[in-house]
Amino acid sequence: MPPRAKITKEMVIDAAFEVAREAGAENINARTVAKKLNCSTQPVMYHFATIEELKEAAYAKADGYHSEYLMNIKSPQKGVMLGIGLNYIRFAVEEPHLFRFLFQSNFFTGRTLLEMIDAEELMPVLLAMQGAVGGSIEQVKEIFLTVFLFAHGYASIIANNSLEYDEELIRTHIERAYTGAVLASQEETK
Repeated sequence: MPPRAKITKEMVIDAAFEVAREAGAENINARTVAKKLNCSTQPVMYHFATIEELKEAAYAKADGYHSEYLMNIKSPQKGVMLGIGLNYIRFAVEEPHLFRFLFQSNFFTGRTLLEMIDAEELMPVLLAMQGAVGGSIEQVKEIFLTVFLFAHGYASIIANNSLEYDEELIRTHIERAYTGAVLASQEETK
């Protein structure tokens, strides 16, 4: 008889990610992950000493998935910020369990808004915005923060309630928030 397929750490993380995606991170446990893998709980606990560690690994995978999703702008927009803002909200519509895991759980810790804006991963977006808007990188960060908070509010309401997703209305509101933030930034520099 051939040896059983080895369950790798990456396979366990992928299964935990799928549990979070389908049923919510609160449902990640040794049994649900083992069921996804069609194995006993032993391989799950072999790779992770605690379920908390497994959830942290699943969180990191979800964070990477979210970042890729945001940067996959589907159609040309007025600006990169509008495309990212719409994707942020669309993510909450299409992946509500992952959205709540990423932004409304105790795993989202240790960062202030200013630390988030200074993250290296955000720099390409900020530089693209700076090219479109002009001004200093600090002004661009302020514009980004305004639009991010607006988009996050919409996304949170959608992910946690049954608010109807109306992309055209949301697009109009994000454009207004963006335009308002740009104008406010320009006024402050006068």
